[in-house]
This record gives sequence, structure tokens and C-alpha cells, in this order.
Amino acid sequence: MKKFIEKVKSIPKWGWYFGFFYFGLQYGMYRLGDLLSRALGTIDNAFAPKISAIDDRIPLIAAFSVIYLFSYIFWICGPIAVSLTRRKNFINYIIGLSAAYIIGFLFFVFMPTYMDRVAEGLMDVSERGGIFNWFLKVIYGADGSEKGFNLFPSYHCLISLYCYLGVRKQPEISKGFRAYSLIMTILICMSTVFTKQHYFIDIPGGLLISILCYMVVNRLDPGEKIVRKKEIRELQEETE
Repeated sequence: MKKFIEKVKSIPKWGWYFGFFYFGLQYGMYRLGDLLSRALGTIDNAFAPKISAIDDRIPLIAAFSVIYLFSYIFWICGPIAVSLTRRKNFINYIIGLSAAYIIGFLFFVFMPTYMDRVAEGLMDVSERGGIFNWFLKVIYGADGSEKGFNLFPSYHCLISLYCYLGVRKQPEISKGFRAYSLIMTILICMSTVFTKQHYFIDIPGGLLISILCYMVVNRLDPGEKIVRKKEIRELQEETE
């Protein structure tokens, strides 16, 4: 516990800022995508990305609503944890995550998808008794109720995977936390289909965007360039 407290105290202020800011940013972009698709009329062409052979075989497991809701806390912790790593890694993380957000946002606006929860029989289940079904009702109610939009790509999968990628190979982060991040990412991806908030294809869609953004940004490595420029500028200022 003492080590944990010391670790929390070592988190820079800007780490906390980015954690909460990016949580709000993803929510804002999700909602803005819906508003723009309606304003532009692209929502009129929305389609359900359902693969019946797969999606009809996936059961609704209401208990996964807890994991689905916990993901929001996990996302806040993502940038906070990465702020404990090297500065260049944090910069690459923010740039890559931002790019992934934007790509997902463009899908929401120009290729909107939807799920008819009434046709899927989900609204009836959410009205049944029990705490987990009540959680489902809250989730559905906050996301369009009878009809949910912006399924593809799954922001839940996209963001959760990026939270793990940000700490995956970083020596400043304990192996235990890295393992925890991977396990949570897997569980959150599972929760998207077990709560019937998404169709199966939304999972690989979100994961693929995260992986591509991570690979491209780390290949270009803008974080290294930014850090070097700052170091050169500071050195010049010291010699003047």
C-alpha cells in the first residue's frame, strides 16, 4: 500500500489533467458525431453491422454491465499511468490516441451504424428485476434507449486497447499493472457484446484502428523529435 501511495503521489499534475480531459474528449466526440450525422443527413443511411451467424450466438450476460461501466474509470487511468513513463512515450501516446479518436469520429459522422434494441429484444430484458439488468437499463437509456447509434468502431475497444498499448513495454510501469491493463482490455471488449451494446464486427474495427495508430505514430516517433528540440532549446538558453 505504501508503494502504491508513493506512486500516486509521483503522478505529475498534467497526467491527471490529460486523464480527465481525454475522458471528456471521447464523450464529446461521441456525442458530436451523432449530432453531425443528423445535421448532415448521413444518419438516414445508417445500417446495422450485424453478422447473424455470429451475433445471434452471443448471449446477453447482464453481469458484464459492471465491466462495461468500469471502463470509464479505466480510460481516465490510461493517460495518468502513461504520464509516469518517458516524456516521449507520453507524447506519442497522446498523438496516437487523438488520431484514433478522430478516425472513429469520422466513421460516426460519415458511416453511422445502429442497433434496434427493440427488435433485438433487449429492452424487455433491461426491464426485468435485478441489479445487473438495472445497470443495462441505465446503459441503454444513456445511449439512445430503443435505438443505439455509433456502433462501429467500438470506442470501448479502441480506447481500452490504447490504454494497454501505452504501458505495454514501459519499464516504469510494473508488470502487475501491465497485466491488469491487458486483462481489463480483454474483459471490456467482451463486455461490449455480452451487454449487447455492440455487434461483433465493432470489436475488431476498434482494435484495428488502435493498433494502426499506435504502429504509425511509434514508427514516426514525433515524441522523440519534440523532446530533442526541447532539450536543444534548453541547452541553448543555458549557454547564452
